[in-house]
Amino acid sequence: MKHLTGLQGLPADTITAILDRAVTHKQLLTSEGSSPEPVLKGKRIALAFFENSTRTRFSFDIAARNLGATTLNFTASSSSISKGESIIDTIRNLEAMQIDAFVIRHPASGSAAMISGITDRNIINAGDGAHEHPTQGLLDIYTLRDCFGSLEGLKVMILGDILHSRVARSNIFGLTTLGADVGVCAPATLLPCDVEGLGVKVLPSLNDGLRWADAAIVLRLQLERATGGYLPSTQDYSFSFGLTDERLEKIKKHLLVLHPGPINREIEIAGNVADRIQPPGYSKSMLLEQVTNGVAVRTAILEMLMVP
Repeated sequence: MKHLTGLQGLPADTITAILDRAVTHKQLLTSEGSSPEPVLKGKRIALAFFENSTRTRFSFDIAARNLGATTLNFTASSSSISKGESIIDTIRNLEAMQIDAFVIRHPASGSAAMISGITDRNIINAGDGAHEHPTQGLLDIYTLRDCFGSLEGLKVMILGDILHSRVARSNIFGLTTLGADVGVCAPATLLPCDVEGLGVKVLPSLNDGLRWADAAIVLRLQLERATGGYLPSTQDYSFSFGLTDERLEKIKKHLLVLHPGPINREIEIAGNVADRIQPPGYSKSMLLEQVTNGVAVRTAILEMLMVP
């Protein structure tokens, strides 16, 4: 595998190999005094982020450094992009500086795949428009597999703005490939028109979804949608689709809760649900565990792509 631009079409054995390798890297990451072999010593990795990021950028930075690579941070606002330079010219100039790999986040869907066609350097998609976010999908899938042991037949609800979410698409592609049952729950205006073709179950209400699901991946409500004609208001969204203790208690359902972050507290998820990492309660939050798993998964991806 030369590039990772998406999970759509990625074979199950490839996804499983990444997850299996991440197990080793999580053990090293969380064991005091342990570290991976510096197999990328002498390599240069450009973190080319054309959109803001905290978790993805920092976890790739840590992963690369743990493997011995040098990282170079690129932001569009402080680059020649702001002077009109095209992304293709930017990549080619960085390539001429002997960059070995690019981790790219860009607002245009398909940008990572396009760039992979013009360079022989490794390309990792860190989120492209509303298309895919494969490494987030993989770390979510890793988290679920780590908790449940197997994904076969696991019922996973994705809750929130499915229409505009690159995280939702990567999770759908990866989870269904590994045998999970995926359901989506959202206002009708935030469901893609081709949702039936994604191989998922459409859950008509949040209560129906909670009764059905073993785990929920809660998506950030993109607040700009509330003023774009998709929603009456954030309050209306929270009333119908916000994940709260009251809803979980009403149906007596214990649920594993994931969220890719950043979260809008008291809108798509209640603060106490987001923060609960131990019982009592009807849910367990995996939000911080996901962040740790993100470093392990991204370390595994860099190693598998860049080590011959």
